[in-house]
Amino acid sequence: MIKRSRLFGSKTRVTFTLPADQPSGVVSVVGTFNDWQPGKHELQVRRNGTRTVSVPLEPGEYRFRYLATGGVWFDDPEGSELRL
Repeated sequence: MIKRSRLFGSKTRVTFTLPADQPSGVVSVVGTFNDWQPGKHELQVRRNGTRTVSVPLEPGEYRFRYLATGGVWFDDPEGSELRL
């Protein structure tokens, strides 16, 4: 799930959310906004049974995917592109 929240100025906070246990291990969101660098935006386990990470982004178009432990790549159910 992807949630968008407007911040001050032109930025938008984009929150990426996954279940806490699927897939197992560490998961990062990587994309054009972080030069596809694994580990830069690692999802953290929350008390509500999810994992999330929030990224402030300027208006634009971005592509992203998730990268899990063991080199497993996968897409968000809502797609792999953001338009802000």
